Amino acid sequence: MKLLEKISEGFGKYMAFIVLAVAALALFVPSSSLWINTSWVNYLLMIVMFGMGLTMKPSDFALVFKRPKDILLGCAAQFVIMPLLAFGLSRLFQLDPALTAGVVLVGTCPGGTSSNVITYLSKGDVPLSIGMTSVNTLLAPLLTPALTYLFLQTTVNVDVWSMFLSIIQVILLPIVVGFIISRFLGKYTEKAVKVLPMVSTIAICMIVATVVSHNAEKIYTCGALVLVVVILHNLLGYLCGFGLGKLLRLKPSKVKALSIEIGMQNSGLATSLASSSFSQLAMATVPGAIFSVWHNISGAILAGIYRRWDKTGSEQNAEKSST
Repeated sequence: MKLLEKISEGFGKYMAFIVLAVAALALFVPSSSLWINTSWVNYLLMIVMFGMGLTMKPSDFALVFKRPKDILLGCAAQFVIMPLLAFGLSRLFQLDPALTAGVVLVGTCPGGTSSNVITYLSKGDVPLSIGMTSVNTLLAPLLTPALTYLFLQTTVNVDVWSMFLSIIQVILLPIVVGFIISRFLGKYTEKAVKVLPMVSTIAICMIVATVVSHNAEKIYTCGALVLVVVILHNLLGYLCGFGLGKLLRLKPSKVKALSIEIGMQNSGLATSLASSSFSQLAMATVPGAIFSVWHNISGAILAGIYRRWDKTGSEQNAEKSST
């Protein structure tokens, strides 16, 4: 078991490099990952969410209902910052209508479940992250079509019931099951929790490999321009969230959650909406597909930076207490 724990620690430490290597392999050798079915993505996320549930306590859930202002702040920032960034970048780089539609859809979608995973790996405020993701997703059936119409002057159909079921299935149910098991069988789950970084990393790698390998041709076709726009959209989202959190003097764990929630989007939903609502614009699905890959890579890197932030803060506090 100690060997597994050491391996798991290594996975968590070098997660960014592992994810990047997997993404490169899937892009340049798609056949290496085509065996992973796209329908597995939700199940992989459910495994990670179950692991998160194992680490949570009753007080974590109670905090969400005691601080609605934090969640409302995250929701407002999500649906203001990312759509504006998407529209502004599309105009700045003069993207064609198809790519503009794809980028704007990414911006108007809610945060994805990946943000909960990255917040967890960053040692951020996981309950706050889950609360923001859940509320944002519930608001999406109204706000995503409205904002998309505002920026593109067209409409997008959102399947409300499907999105609701997705929240229950992928986020809430696995966490609740993990939480219940941890609550009543805590002695048996303590050791299992120590290998969660390895499980989470493997799951994220498989998700990245799936998205990249099945969209490799489209990624090659779109060129470097849309890649630059996607990267800037994501990184500016992180930066705006971080800046907003620091401006409001939030605790580091909240700053992490807010930054990650704003920067990471439900790009899978954006890709699906682009395919169904903009079927006449084939390239509209490309930004969402690229974002799916990139935000997992950038999220892994950011998790490493934020974990280091905790370590640096602890070291500084230790130095102060010893003087």
